[in-house]
Amino acid sequence: MMYSSRRKPVLYFKDDRSFLSRKCTIWKLFGLCMLFVLGSLLLVQLTCSGDMSQTVGYSHLPHQPCPVERQSSSADDPSWGPHKMALIVPFRERFEELLIFVPYIHTFLNKKKIRHKILIINQLDHFRFNRASLINVGFMESGNDTDYVAMHDVDLLPQNEDLDYGFPNEGPFHVASPELHPLYHYKTYVGGILLLTKKHYQLCNGMSNRFWGWGREDDEFFRRLKAADLKLFRPTGINTGTKTFRHIHDPAWRKRDQKRIAAQKQEQFKVDPEGGLTNVRYKVESRQEVTISGAPCTVINTFLECDVSLTPWCQSS
Repeated sequence: MMYSSRRKPVLYFKDDRSFLSRKCTIWKLFGLCMLFVLGSLLLVQLTCSGDMSQTVGYSHLPHQPCPVERQSSSADDPSWGPHKMALIVPFRERFEELLIFVPYIHTFLNKKKIRHKILIINQLDHFRFNRASLINVGFMESGNDTDYVAMHDVDLLPQNEDLDYGFPNEGPFHVASPELHPLYHYKTYVGGILLLTKKHYQLCNGMSNRFWGWGREDDEFFRRLKAADLKLFRPTGINTGTKTFRHIHDPAWRKRDQKRIAAQKQEQFKVDPEGGLTNVRYKVESRQEVTISGAPCTVINTFLECDVSLTPWCQSS
């Protein structure tokens, strides 16, 4: 926001008097007041910012972002259709990727006229990262203004505008299919980017909360899709192969938590018949509306809970 004026006050003085002379005039007081007001506005502009560039290295995102300006797009244009997506990003300390992801995906979805809101589910507790539980939290906190969800990794950027992010009416739609993903190519893979209606997600009871650390939660969710008799759909007619997505994770300096603690090695391949939306335990510390390079998103700072008697591997060894 910029503050400017086409008409500035003009000060007239006699030749033998200077502006800084000791004699006080109404014009001098007016000029000083104008300088004070302009200085105050400049200070507010510099201190109030929704830019995430200052957050790198901190677990909390900015506490006082600038208000998000109303954007005239999806809310006003009927050609965008009736559906709205909750794009859920499970997150912890991946600020470099987040600064790239949010403005990129916001622009990408706007070009495709996809109504959406971006939810960053930020895990603040000291337990190991739990992607599945964070997605469950995102679903629970997504609100009644959305009717489908996108489970979306923060380090995966779609490069082909022919990819479909629309309402998956016929069944779950796996955008990052094995033949297109840059890393994972096995046929039961459903990670990266998966779209589901809220009804479909509820039919699966969400994702299992037993997976602490990296990996396997997607494989268990594939079994849930089958158990719910949901047909999985994937993109067709995409000819960009493994260049369809840009993967911005750097394993050389950001190691994955692949430890298997206690009985986790045996339990990770089992189906969780009861866990999911019905027993996810968490506390929302705060919700923050922020913008990153002009793109709005909601950061939901979350503390997950863990029953160490059931999943002792939620704690690091």
